[in-house]
Amino acid sequence: QLIELAIEHDVCLIPFGGGTNVSCALKLPECETRMMIAVDMHRMNRVEWIDTKNLQACVQAGITGKQLEEILQAKGFTSGHEPDSLEFSTLGGWIATNASGMKKNRYGNIENIVENITMITPRGVLSQSQGLPRVAMGMQSQNLLFGSEGNLGLITKATIKIYPLPQRKQYGSIVFPNFELGVQFLDRLAHSGCLPASIRLVDNNQFRFGQVLKPKMTGFKGTIDRLKKLYLLKLKGFQPDRMVAATLVMEGTDREVAYQQQHIYTLAKQFQGLPAGAENGRRGYMLTYAIAYIRDFFFTLDILGESFETSVPWDKIHQVCASVTADFQAQHQQYNLPGKPYLSYRISQTYHTGVCLYFMMGIYTKGVANPAKICSEIEHHLRKTIIENGGSISHHHGVGKIRHEFIQDTQSVASIELLRNIKQTTDPQNIFGIGNNICADE
Repeated sequence: QLIELAIEHDVCLIPFGGGTNVSCALKLPECETRMMIAVDMHRMNRVEWIDTKNLQACVQAGITGKQLEEILQAKGFTSGHEPDSLEFSTLGGWIATNASGMKKNRYGNIENIVENITMITPRGVLSQSQGLPRVAMGMQSQNLLFGSEGNLGLITKATIKIYPLPQRKQYGSIVFPNFELGVQFLDRLAHSGCLPASIRLVDNNQFRFGQVLKPKMTGFKGTIDRLKKLYLLKLKGFQPDRMVAATLVMEGTDREVAYQQQHIYTLAKQFQGLPAGAENGRRGYMLTYAIAYIRDFFFTLDILGESFETSVPWDKIHQVCASVTADFQAQHQQYNLPGKPYLSYRISQTYHTGVCLYFMMGIYTKGVANPAKICSEIEHHLRKTIIENGGSISHHHGVGKIRHEFIQDTQSVASIELLRNIKQTTDPQNIFGIGNNICADE
C-alpha cells in the first residue's frame, strides 16, 4: 500500500535499516526535487518461524544482528553472521550491501547464508516459492538483490540458514616476525583445507595500536607479561617495529577445535610464528567492535579517521599495501596536513584465490579548513590507487555514491546497461530513487 501511494503521488522512498553504511548510500540525491520519505524498517524485526529440522529461519528484514542472535541463541542456534556493525546493522542492510561477517570461513558470507529474499517493488513481489538448498531454475532474480542498495524496492524478509551453537569456541593468537611471513602462513593455511571460523592478520601499525589500548598489567600478571616480552624480543629476536599478529576464532566440537589448534600452530611454526595466547586473540577480535567508538572519541581530538576495504589476489597483496601507503603519504604532503599520517591494514578474510584487505587511516586536522572534505578526497584517491594495482571496488562495504564512478572499471558497458534496464523495467517511475551504484549517474 505504501508503494502504491508513492506511485500515485510521485513520492521517492528511501529504505532505511541500521544506518551503518560507510559508502554514502543514504545520502539523498541533490538533484531529486520530489518529496522523499525514509522508510524505517526497525519495527519489522520478528523471527517469523524457525525450522529446527531443516535448519532454516524466516526473518523480517528490519531485525538487527544483535536482536537476531539473541532470539536464535535463546533456542540454541546462530546465524553465524558477525559483521563489525552487528549491534546496529540489519538483515535487509546486509543483503542490500552484499555484506560479509568475521566468521565467514565457517558460516559463509551473506549470499551463502540467505536462501530466499522477499522484496516489494513497484511492479510487484520478487521472491522464490521457497528457500531450498540449491536449485537450477534458470536466471534467478533474487541474485540481483544482493548489493541492490535500495535501488529496486523494499526487502521485507528472508529465509536464512541457521546452525546449532558450537560446542566450543576458542580464541587464539600468533605473532610473526613480519607481515611477509604472516601472509605466507595465511596462503598455506587457506589452501590446507582447515580454516578456523575467523583468522585475521594485522600489520605492525595495527598491532602496536592494539598493544597501546591494553590495560597495564601489575603484580604477578605484570611480571609474566614482562617475561613474555623479554623472551620474544631478546631471545627470539622479534623487532617491535616489524612484528605482526594473527587473531583466531575456532568453533566446533571439542575434537574439531583441538584439531584446528594443532594444525594451525604447527603450520605457523614453519613461518616463525609463535603462539601468543587466547586472551590476546579474544582482545584482538573484540577490538573490531570498538573501532567505531574509538574513532568517535578521536573526533574530539581533531583526528579524522576512516576505513576502507578491497579484495585482492594473493600475488597483489604487497603491491596494493605498498602503493596505498606511498600514495597516502604523498596525499598527506600534498594537502600540507599537520602531524604524521596514520595508516594500518589487516587481512580480514581469506579465500582460495585471494584475500580481503581492510585499511584504516587517520589524519590530524587541527587548524585545517574543510577537514571532512579533505579526508573524503584522500580516501577517494586511495580507492583509485587500489583499483589501479589490482584491487576491487569493494569487498563488503558496497558501492553507494562515493565509489560509483569506479563501476566502469569493474563491469563492462553491456553489463551496466543490462542492470539499468532491469531498474527501468522494475521501477519505471524511479520510486526508489536513492541513486546508488549503477543508478548514481541518473
